[in-house]
Amino acid sequence: MSSSAPQVPREPKYYSVKRHLLEIMDSLEPDSVVPTERVLSAELGTSRTTVRQALLELVAEGRLVRRHGSGTYVAEPKMTWPLHLTSFTEQAAANGFTASTQLISAQRIRADDAVAGRLAVDVGASVFRIERLRLADERPMAVETAHLSAARFPQLPRHIRRVQSLYVALADVYGVVVVSAEESIATAPASPREAALLHTDTGAPMLVLGRHSFDASGQPVEWVTSWYRGDRVTFIANLTAPR
Repeated sequence: MSSSAPQVPREPKYYSVKRHLLEIMDSLEPDSVVPTERVLSAELGTSRTTVRQALLELVAEGRLVRRHGSGTYVAEPKMTWPLHLTSFTEQAAANGFTASTQLISAQRIRADDAVAGRLAVDVGASVFRIERLRLADERPMAVETAHLSAARFPQLPRHIRRVQSLYVALADVYGVVVVSAEESIATAPASPREAALLHTDTGAPMLVLGRHSFDASGQPVEWVTSWYRGDRVTFIANLTAPR
């Protein structure tokens, strides 16, 4: 009894449309407009629903960007962002970008269970919640929220307003240097507020970094959550085999 060769699954129609769009994009500069759904549907002899699915997938991948009331455009190339235990300012400079920061808010709050556990303080203890918009070459890159102990770092908001870099303030004012950290990466949709700050759409894919930093004695320094546009940045981590 002869066995038949396994059948190769048929390529979804939207995927062939996607490949066609990628060929078109190869000849276009960043920020160039791509044909409309109606034009592409007529050119390819397929439904607008199929074209829309291909466009949405390319937008989710960061290859295209949609601007409401204007059209769909070829996206700027993604920034490659190596993950190092340095400040945002230092990371940006190492990658050839000029970093800047906009302080959104600096508040003294009471630590909830989660923050207290991260900072090794009592629940209800005073902590600073510092929210900043981080930019590279004037392009919004991330919304960052840091929590630090108010007892350990008195008047921290004032010092951050003066020097902008949190790590510089920690080292120069308090003599604290971050030497290790645990970092996590997750995905989540952008809330309306994050979308507005990062100039993207509500629900757009975001990369969410959580960093728990420690000093040389192993004492927690900060707990930071950073929301990055998933269509704008690619994270790179250098890994080594255990000895």
